[in-house]
Amino acid sequence: MIRVHVSPDPIDIAAEMTLAERPEAGAVASFCGLVRADDGVDCLELEHYPGATEAALERIATHALTRWSLQAATIVHRVGPMRPGERIVFVAAAAPHRRDTLDACAYLIDRLKTDAPFWKRETRDGQASWVEARESDAAAAERWQA
Repeated sequence: MIRVHVSPDPIDIAAEMTLAERPEAGAVASFCGLVRADDGVDCLELEHYPGATEAALERIATHALTRWSLQAATIVHRVGPMRPGERIVFVAAAAPHRRDTLDACAYLIDRLKTDAPFWKRETRDGQASWVEARESDAAAAERWQA
């Protein structure tokens, strides 16, 4: 089962974990990303390309499902304005064994950072600026090439 959801709504971790759990799975691994207050960020706003973003996330989840024989892969991502401390992304992987869930979970977050069309704008002291892609994100995604 694959679940991909992109929305401006807050992410409910308890509800998402319940949806990610599968009776046939022996393990579920998850990751939740928060908006950081780096260098005085007051607001982070994410834009996306509806349809294309969800399709990219589906491709990432489908690849994880087959590569690690998962029972489920979940990607939930927020868009719109968010404040520091708010949840921005949640990923989860369910499989019979923990190693597969941990690896798949890392893959999901690493690949979505580079493969899904999101655009970030940070506001500091009333000044908004677009965020450039980070080399560290590209390096993290590269390790999954195989």
